[in-house]
Amino acid sequence: MPKESLSLAQQNIETVAKLENQFLEERSLADRIGDAVGAFVGTMWFVSIHVVWFVSWFFINTGLIPGIRPFDPYPFIFLSMSVSVEGVLLTTFVLMKQNRMARRADLRNQLNLQVDLLAEKEITKMLQMLRAMADHMGLEQEAHEPEARELSENTAVETLAQELRNKIPE
Repeated sequence: MPKESLSLAQQNIETVAKLENQFLEERSLADRIGDAVGAFVGTMWFVSIHVVWFVSWFFINTGLIPGIRPFDPYPFIFLSMSVSVEGVLLTTFVLMKQNRMARRADLRNQLNLQVDLLAEKEITKMLQMLRAMADHMGLEQEAHEPEARELSENTAVETLAQELRNKIPE
């Protein structure tokens, strides 16, 4: 669909989708595998597989299934070791996925900051132009209204950031 026929909201959705797809496409093979494992770990299939695995393990190793000799009798040392190793590996996969998600969120925040700073400059300039127009049209009260005058001044972003750092406790 040509961009001209899309609404502004649809264009924004397309842009966001494009950025998200680009982020996903730039992942390495290891990242893709890690994401797939991390995504699977959080599903009911994963839980179901583990329930079947544990129940089967218990039945086999308590001698409840005739014809199958227990290979890890109570207290199930081999099972404990397997679950511990799996826990370490799965935790690593989940942390890797969370780190990538955090990097993705940081990129979005940086983009939002850039857009916000640009919007701040644009709005300030428009307010300055409106005040000049009001002054030119003889609307002195509106042109010199204190809040409009304050809002039409350039914002010192660095000063605001420093004040924020000073006033917000860690």
